[in-house]
Amino acid sequence: MHERYTQDVVLITGATGGMGSSHARGYHAEGARVVVTGRRDDEGRALADELGERAEFVHLDVTDPGDWARAVAVTEERFGPVSVLVDNAGLQTPPATIEDTDLADWSRALAVNTTGTFLGIRAVAPSLRRAGGGSIVNVVSTMANTGTALFAPYTAAKWAVRGLTRTAALELGRDGVRVNSVHPGVVSTPFVHDPVPGSETVIADAFSPDALAVPRLAEPREVTDVLLWLTSREAGFVTGAEIVVDGGLLLGPALRAGTAGA
Repeated sequence: MHERYTQDVVLITGATGGMGSSHARGYHAEGARVVVTGRRDDEGRALADELGERAEFVHLDVTDPGDWARAVAVTEERFGPVSVLVDNAGLQTPPATIEDTDLADWSRALAVNTTGTFLGIRAVAPSLRRAGGGSIVNVVSTMANTGTALFAPYTAAKWAVRGLTRTAALELGRDGVRVNSVHPGVVSTPFVHDPVPGSETVIADAFSPDALAVPRLAEPREVTDVLLWLTSREAGFVTGAEIVVDGGLLLGPALRAGTAGA
């Protein structure tokens, strides 16, 4: 593997989860200095210790502006200005119709998934300028491309991030900062294999990949590999883009093997 990130400082939110930890390992393997952030301190410190001297853990609740200010300050003191921000933190809510959705669930979904991303861009943009430019990638969801019954808070929050991403791309482009989003489908992580907090629903149990063009769940590394390209200099002309990584989920049912041309 070539090391594309030896000159870069990468800050990753939600880095203790299944996808976030994959992203942290991926950037670190390519030479980056990686700042692992999240609310689970023990897991975050363990991951930073595993990665070694080019890694640091910083406690970060993405809904707290003070936490964001501290995360940027610690990052710059330890490694220098941020050159890549990966807004990966996300929160799902218990399944419910709009009529039965608790207002607290709605508010928390928007606070974490939308406001958390907004606060991240706002806090890190000055650091990216100090770095001479860089890249932001918002990890969104295929739910931001369609309606999803029973998950209105998460769906609405992720749709909002699409507009936020495009606006940030316009505002920061002349400062040398590219802003893009990645939209994973169903990825094999605890997020889909464990019950949704506050319910007994397991997303993987309610989803079958059999109809997909690529009939399986994604592995976290497959999303990481897209990020590693998208935030690299190899993608220097890509901004405001939405990269779907879903095995064909949004396309609809695929033909059975051997059907086409038969």
